[in-house]
Amino acid sequence: MVSSLRPQLEMRDLELVLALAESGSTAAAAASLHLTQSAISRALTQTEERVGVRLFERVARGVVPSAAGKILIAGAPRLLGELRELERSLHAPVAPPKRVRIVCECYTAYRWLPSAAAHLNESMPDLELSVDTAHTLDPVAGLLRGKIDVALLTTSELPKTHAGQDLLERPLFSDEIVFLLSAQHRLAREKSLQASDLCAERLISGNTPPAEAAWFVRSVFGRKRPKLKIQLFPITEAIIDATRAGMGIAVLSEWMASNYLADGDLVSKRLAKGALRRPWRIAYRRSAREVAERLIGPLTASTPRR
Repeated sequence: MVSSLRPQLEMRDLELVLALAESGSTAAAAASLHLTQSAISRALTQTEERVGVRLFERVARGVVPSAAGKILIAGAPRLLGELRELERSLHAPVAPPKRVRIVCECYTAYRWLPSAAAHLNESMPDLELSVDTAHTLDPVAGLLRGKIDVALLTTSELPKTHAGQDLLERPLFSDEIVFLLSAQHRLAREKSLQASDLCAERLISGNTPPAEAAWFVRSVFGRKRPKLKIQLFPITEAIIDATRAGMGIAVLSEWMASNYLADGDLVSKRLAKGALRRPWRIAYRRSAREVAERLIGPLTASTPRR
């Protein structure tokens, strides 16, 4: 009777399904988890056998989540985050600073950072976590000068000598950059977009940090550096309204874009060569290590997923 109540899923199963969901193939998941492709395929088969349901459908270009797989993918980040936080609570805590200054390189993080901060305050009620947006465009400089303590980074890189600057960093997760068009746009019925489409149209975006703009051009166009037509707006609503008006193609995180698709007047597209995934990391000064590493679990659990 007791054994029938024992969960069949393990932590490595949750990490496996998240890696497959993000990468879309066993080969890419193998690379991210530092395993062989055959080991990933075997692990997925064993997980599906233990839970008694298919989690991914095998397709020509990789794998896609089944209905059951989507349920597991939605709940896995929260469970992993809570388990990591539970493990941390087993160790004797080091007295953290009373005030920690944090900045996010991409403003989309401010959608879910408050939830993570609220969760953190449950275990550290005396902590004051203050957001310092003045360093959004160059968070690494803020860290190096001691103006901020923690930064959520997407594409900015710490200097190679950052160890001497008393800085640490850890990977977090990734999100997908998608392209929104008016439903009346000439490309709205295309299955996907080509890089040449982005050269021909005006791209609508927010005030993107230089490092992220360089990452975008490099990821989409490779070594080519085309002259792009870009329209910047300071707030998401303006980006969306301009896109609805047919002014161009909006470039947004999936987390933000998903809020505006329900009415049917906008459509979301990927590039023909596949999903454009942006990595996230947390970087912090050693003096803020306790707070930063306690924040990782709530951040992972709070992150929205499409």
